Amino acid sequence: LDEPATMALFSGTEPLGVDPAALRSPVGTYGIPEFGTRFVRQMLAETRPRTFGELVRISGFSHGTGVWLNNARDLIRQGICRLSEAIATRDDIMNYLLGRGMSPKRAFAIMERVRKGQGLTPEDRAEMQALGVPAWFIGSCMRIEYLFPKAHAVAYVMMAFRIAYYKVYHPEAFYAAYFTVRADDLDSATLLAGPEAVVRAIEAIEKKGPRATPKEKGLLPALEVALEMYLRGFRFRPVDLAASHATRFLVTPEGLLLPFVALPGVGRTAAENIVRAREAAPFRSVEDLQERARLSRSVIQVLETHGCLIHLNGQMSWQGILGAAPNI
Repeated sequence: LDEPATMALFSGTEPLGVDPAALRSPVGTYGIPEFGTRFVRQMLAETRPRTFGELVRISGFSHGTGVWLNNARDLIRQGICRLSEAIATRDDIMNYLLGRGMSPKRAFAIMERVRKGQGLTPEDRAEMQALGVPAWFIGSCMRIEYLFPKAHAVAYVMMAFRIAYYKVYHPEAFYAAYFTVRADDLDSATLLAGPEAVVRAIEAIEKKGPRATPKEKGLLPALEVALEMYLRGFRFRPVDLAASHATRFLVTPEGLLLPFVALPGVGRTAAENIVRAREAAPFRSVEDLQERARLSRSVIQVLETHGCLIHLNGQMSWQGILGAAPNI
């Protein structure tokens, strides 16, 4: 959990071999759980963590309320305390007070009040001052509304760090797994159009700001990861009727092969039906595909539109199928 290149992702983009300006991020944590959001990336850019312990603190900051903004962030910026000293989790309060000589029972009681957002009593402050606790620490306690437990932060960072390791050393596997999880909600046309199209899509969503739809906001992180993937020299392959998986992005020498569910309008059931029928026997025509995979005419139209049917021998287009179908 201290692998150098993996750790460097949280403070820069050098392990990815990409320019931060082109990536549109000063750190390389796109797609990393807990560290991929814009809020946390900004936190990383300001603190430039170098150790696992500092990542745990940042996880505590990001999950707390009244812990980072208008609190630890200002103290660190002003040089009043260091990242390693600021209050980030519940345990930081109790351990600090124990180190100052406070009794375990009193230290625990103060920690409990602060982590619930109840602040400090006059007696708490008087006892802390008597033990030499600095004013900034006391003031920080008073501004906290909720504090995250350190054990949870450690568990989250362990998970994130292990995933980041694969991003550095097994990038294609990382991107395949990332996009597979989000396959149902992707814009396949934009992904396949190249990095310039991805940047345009990102900028269009950013321009809308709060007016962006929930779907657009949900798409933005995937577009950012797609941009990074292109900048690292990888690319996507369009859906292939003979080779695509129903739901998983596949690693191939020519790039990540999109699954059937990445196409708009192709659901999981239809995608699995296609693969199941294909495994039984190669498709002879569009009609054969529609019949054996039990596909609706709208799914056939989507496959035709995205170029998935051009290699079928003796194919009949979906327009022909519609023309031959009886009126319903």
